[in-house]
This record gives sequence, structure tokens and C-alpha cells, in this order.
Amino acid sequence: MKQYSLAMFLGFMLYSYVSFAQTSPASIAEDFKPSIVNQPGQEYPQVNSQGYARFQILAPDAKSVVVSLGLGGAKGGTELVKSEDGYWKGTTAGAMDEGFHYYHVTVDGGVFNDPGALNFYGSTRWESGIEIPAHDQDFYALKDVPHGNVQQILFPSKSNNTSLKAFVYTPPGYHKDKSKQYPVLYLQHGWGEDETAWSNQGRVNLIMDNMIAEGKIKPFLIVMTYGMTNHIKWGGMSSFKIEPFQTALVDELIPYVDANFRTIANQAGRAMAGLSMGGMETHTITLNRPDVFSHYALLSGGVYNPEEIKDKSKVKLIFISCGSKERPEAVQSSVQSLKDAGYNAVAYISENTAHEFLTWRRSFKELAPLLFR
Repeated sequence: MKQYSLAMFLGFMLYSYVSFAQTSPASIAEDFKPSIVNQPGQEYPQVNSQGYARFQILAPDAKSVVVSLGLGGAKGGTELVKSEDGYWKGTTAGAMDEGFHYYHVTVDGGVFNDPGALNFYGSTRWESGIEIPAHDQDFYALKDVPHGNVQQILFPSKSNNTSLKAFVYTPPGYHKDKSKQYPVLYLQHGWGEDETAWSNQGRVNLIMDNMIAEGKIKPFLIVMTYGMTNHIKWGGMSSFKIEPFQTALVDELIPYVDANFRTIANQAGRAMAGLSMGGMETHTITLNRPDVFSHYALLSGGVYNPEEIKDKSKVKLIFISCGSKERPEAVQSSVQSLKDAGYNAVAYISENTAHEFLTWRRSFKELAPLLFR
């Protein structure tokens, strides 16, 4: 990878922690409701209309309970206070960014998940998740519209001497018209996550269903697989080697998908996109193999510059995005240089978000209508 791109990627990653808006504790609205990603029937954690989160953990023999928010809990956390009934309770000191966040609970030095919340794979482990209601959440809401299907596949990988796993989104109607072929987006997760991230945390299938129902996009397939990233420890990103994943993706997964699904099996019918470290993978593979993909998208995952692209004629779209709390000036500068060089390039900045899933949900919403037009 070019040093420029790696530096840009790491710059985005520095913003990977939850951001808090400053609000006076005296003005906290007491309209708390259970998070929509709680375990069935669980009242806590709760969120209010301002973005505060409230927690309640039963640990009668504990000496200390802290809720850690952000990637790996690196921002510290919210210290809970024990009540006479054995429950530890507390509310975040500030309002959180809208959207989805990982967190965990530290009880007397041991790390645990909140028994009240559903779990999501992130930070190289299954973490608790919480949803802060977003003002624009309608585009990823579960609605009464025709729904596509997300199915698991196991594809043979000679390079790994085993079968590997991927998930494939097929749009509504895919199984009815047996003559129709579809273009394909290969969509990558970030560091610490896996092939479940985009459908579980990103709600990409619901975004697709809603936009197809509204007639805003041309239906396409989405393939999500593990990017082989999590053996790299934080701080050692520069040592990541793309070759094993590139082989599994290009030489093994793509042929399997083309053989088993009704795809438009050529370069014009394929796109690759990724968030964060998945963007770094996208950047490298699309430059290495311009014969395979025609549409490129980096979501908080670095930038392209015109000099590193070998054949302009093979590139139909370059989409680059990030949150407004990341490095929007870098995204805008890169896209302007690409436009000046004659590329179809688009920048998108998600307002009031950082390196987090609401940035990437919004980014996907902006990207999808631009693909395969």
C-alpha cells in the first residue's frame, strides 16, 4: 500500500471512538426508553430523546462496575453506582452521537457483556450494542415493504485449505424471475469486525429493501465476507498483507458467486466498497486488479489520488466518504483532484458523526443509487 493511503486510513481511525455532545446534567430529559437492540423483554439499557444512555446491571457482590463506550472502551466509561437492591445504575455524562455503538461492562476488572443488550461482533469480540435514535433513521428502519434475503454461503478456498464463509444479499424478487441477472457489490467490514457486520450493525439489507421499494436504486446483489484483518493488532496495521485476502476474494469467492448466483459476471457488473480497514482493502485490491471491479467506494477508509490509478477507462465511479468529525477536508480534496483528472468521483460527508456506523449507513444510502447506472 502507498504510504499516503495508509496515513490517511490511520488518520480516519484516530476518530474511531464515540463522540459526546455537551449537555448540562440538570437538563436531562426523563423520557428514557429501552434501546431497540436490547435482549427481548429487557428494560435496560435505555436511551432518551437527547442521546443519553442509562444502564442498570445486577452485581450485588461487585466492588466496581463501569460501562465502557467506544472501540474497546478506550474513552474510559461511565461509572455506575450501587443501590441497596444490588443493582448498579448510571447515566452517561454526555449525549452520545446518534446511531449504533459498541460497549461492554467491566466488573471488578473483568470484561463482560451487558446481559440486557444484544451482542454484535466488533473489536475482535462479541460486544454489547446500543442504538441512539437518529433523526434520519427512517431510511434503515424495518418497514412493511418487500424484503430481500441474506443467506450464508460456504465457498471452497484452496489457498486456505478449507471452506470460507460469506453472506449474500439477494433483492426482493430475485427468486421469481429466473432469467434476470444482477450486478454485484463486494462489501467489506472494518477491523475487529467480520462478515456479519454490514447486515447486523449496518442494516444494509433494510436500506436496500427500502430504497428498492421507493424506486431509488437499481437492484443488485451484495456479498460480504471476512477480510482476514483481525490477526493484526491495533498499532500494527502497516504490517497487514493483502495477498491472502485478495486471492480468496478474487480467485475463489467471485468465481463461486458467479457460478451459483445469477450475476453479471464481468468487470462492468462488479463494485467493491469497504468501511475503515475494509476501505484500505478496497483501495489496494481495486488498484491491483482493475480488470475485476469498475466501481470503487471508500467509507472512512482513506482516499484515492489520480496518479495511482493505472487505467482511467476502467473506472466508472469513485465514491469517498467520512463523518464530519473525521477528516472531511481530505475526502473533499481527493475527490476534487479526481474530478479535475476526469474521473466520475463523488464525495459524501455525514454530518455530526465520527468513525461509526451511522456514518457508514448514511454513506451506503448515498452510494447505492450511484452504482451500476
